[in-house]
Amino acid sequence: MIDFKTFAHLAHIDLGEPQPKPTSVEGDQLEAANTLWTSEDGKIEVGVWECSQGRFTARRDTNSEICHIVSGRVTLHGPDGAAKDVGPGELLVLPLGWEGEWTIHEKTRKLYILHSI
Repeated sequence: MIDFKTFAHLAHIDLGEPQPKPTSVEGDQLEAANTLWTSEDGKIEVGVWECSQGRFTARRDTNSEICHIVSGRVTLHGPDGAAKDVGPGELLVLPLGWEGEWTIHEKTRKLYILHSI
């Protein structure tokens, strides 16, 4: 039998102690995350992540990412200069190969789903 998993409200899941964000380029950002579920083959990971205000670089070289913003507000900047504001309740997809920057305007929490190749 295959069972299902349920989790507490995403805004209240404990993420542990925040740590410095390695790819931060502005704001001395701190981030914390809690992996909620990983597929048996290790190719899919579901979790909750939170980051403080500032700016960081991101690359999706080995996985794609689906993000649902729980709280906060961000602007995503693509390599072509395109920018998009995203806030609570919105969903975004970063396909395999995407690279760019995140500007975190206020502490932001997201649900993420990573799909590795």
